Parts: sequence; structure tokens; C-alpha cells
Amino acid sequence: MQVALVHDYLNQMGGAERVLLAFHDLFPQAPIYTSIYEPSRVDRRFKGVDIRTSYLQRLPFIKRHHQPFLPLYPFAFESFDLRAYDLVISDSSAFAKGIVTRPDALHICYCHTPMRWLWNYDDYVERESLGRIARLALPPFITFLRMWDYATAARVDYFIANSPNVAARINKYYRREAVVMPPPVETARFQLAPTREDYFLIVSRLIPYKRIDLAIQAFNQLGLPLRIIGGGRDEQRLRAMAGPTIRFMGKLSDEDVRAQMARCRAFIFPGDEDFGLTPVEAQASGRPVIAYGSGGALASVVAGVTGLFFDEQTPEALAATVRRFRDEDFDPLAIRRHAEEFDLEHFTNRFAQFLEAKIAAHPTLARRAGLAYQPTTTGASTSADLARLR
Repeated sequence: MQVALVHDYLNQMGGAERVLLAFHDLFPQAPIYTSIYEPSRVDRRFKGVDIRTSYLQRLPFIKRHHQPFLPLYPFAFESFDLRAYDLVISDSSAFAKGIVTRPDALHICYCHTPMRWLWNYDDYVERESLGRIARLALPPFITFLRMWDYATAARVDYFIANSPNVAARINKYYRREAVVMPPPVETARFQLAPTREDYFLIVSRLIPYKRIDLAIQAFNQLGLPLRIIGGGRDEQRLRAMAGPTIRFMGKLSDEDVRAQMARCRAFIFPGDEDFGLTPVEAQASGRPVIAYGSGGALASVVAGVTGLFFDEQTPEALAATVRRFRDEDFDPLAIRRHAEEFDLEHFTNRFAQFLEAKIAAHPTLARRAGLAYQPTTTGASTSADLARLR
């Protein structure tokens, strides 16, 4: 079988890119097709990988500011020639699922979300600094793109959602069913610290929908120390509103981030995310999470056991929850054990079982993969079985 991986853009490092690395580990010979690639802004493990970019790669400034070029992305992904591939796995929160495959190929999409800024446009732009011209010009394009996004969902044979929240959105916007499979965390890379320090922590890209502003306002009210790791286009605005107890630490190495997570009192997660890997990473470090009780956080945080929720997305609600937070209410070992349910090995085995079942149910691919054709197969398999398909 010939396998290809497809990803939206490789110019930032986040949860979607970590899922892509997991797929690459499963299929190390598979090329990665993506719109643009900037090696300096992603994990060094991508170096040496067969990465094939679209014509957008040649455009000036796009690798650092890809948003102004959004009208071009549908055409970029449809321009890829994937006729050589029997199995295509798209890892997408935007355009990658829109690729065109051979009629008898199998296309599985791991969907992090239907495009958030597309289907929640009004809420999304409310916090973005868009000029008057952009606000006038965008709506017609948004309408076109919604039609394109809905139509291209039919090109996917099977959807996998990263959380129940995203599965519900796939059903609502695409009218498609999705299997829920949380993204992986390499829990072995995170360790419990013998002592903790007196600070709360955020690790995030600093962009408006992450709602870091809400946390800053809450901790300004509380007068408690909050450390913020990360960078982004919203940083200047956030620094301007931060009081003396807020400390911006910039972008740190993975090792330094893990050290900060292990020693914090609690991890703060104020946004309404589709899933969110950083809360799981904090829990892998034995630290509780204080999160907005909506979206993906509901799939990874257990109230009263691994963290606390605040119910209204306001500074006052977050501040009230932080006030009732007590360190002694949480057991680091129990929190760590919960995080291990999201470990990379579990993800690999679940994906392998899902993939072999779908290949076995496909008459052409079952023959090519050396599997017995089973239209309604339910047999279990593991990553060892998947090795035969690579």
C-alpha cells in the first residue's frame, strides 16, 4: 500500500502537529503534503521527513503570516496529485481534508475541528483587530468557503474527531458521523516534581480566541502570581493589560516548559478549546487544571479529581474558582494516572485497530494489504498488526 499524510500548514507547533508526528511514526516512509513549511517554527523531528509543499510556499511572507492568503488554500490542496496513494490520512482543522483522492483510495480525516473561524465567524472576529475593509470584504468569501468546506466533507470516507465536542460539530456542519479518539500525549516525557512553587501557569499561543485576557484580568483582581509561556500576535495587547503579578516568559524549550508545569500550583486553561493538549500535559506532570467548563476540557479534566471548572467565561468566575482552589485537595499521583489514559501508546493502538478494520472492509485495499475482506469487521488489532500495512 502507498500511504500519504496531509496537513494544513507546517509553520507553527501545536497539538495538530503532534498528532501528525504520531502518524509519521506509524508510517515513516509516507510523504507529508502541506500548503507551507517553515522548519524553524516546528519540531526538529520534521527535519529529514519527505515534506511536499504547494505553490503557496513560494509566496512572500506567507510562512510567518498565512492568514491573508486564506482564499488561496482550497486551490492549493486541490492541486496536489495524490493518484499514487491507496491510503490518505489528513490531519486537519482547516483545508487539508479538501484534497482529491483516487476513487478507490481510502481517505481518513483526523479532524481537530471544522474551521473554527469559518463556522463561528461572528464570535471569532469579535476579538480580532480587523479593519473596516476586511470586515466588509470577508463575509462573501466566508459564504463561499462554507459551501466549499461542506462539499469537501463528502470526499472523506471516515472522520475521527479529537473530542466529543468536535464530533458534535462534525455532525452539525458536515452531517457526518465521527469516531472520537483523543490526541496523544507522550506522558513519559513529563515527570512529577518533588516540590511546587507559588505560581499558576498558562502555556499557550497568544492569540485572541485563547482568552488569555480573561486570565490576566482575573489574576489582576486576585493579586496572585501567574506565569505565561508562549508568544503570538496578541502579546502586545496582553502585556499592556497585565499587572505586576503577571510574568510573561516568552517561548521556552520543551524541557523548560515541562519544568514549569511540574512546579506550578495549577494550570490555567481559560479558552473554549476543541480539545487542548496542554491540560493533559499538565496532568501528566501531576498538576491540577482550572479550566473553563466547556469544549475539550470536559473530555480531559475530571472535576474535583484532576482539576476544577468555572462555568462562565468571565474574569470574575475564574477568580472565584481560583479562590476556592486548595492544593491539598488534589493527589498528584492520581492526576498523573488519569493523564496516562491519553498516552501515545494508547492512541497508536486505537488508531491501528480503527485503520485495519476500515482497510479490511475495503475490497481493493484489503487485497493489497494482504487482509481478508471483512465488510463488517470488528476484530481487534494492535500497532503490531499495523506494521504489516506500512
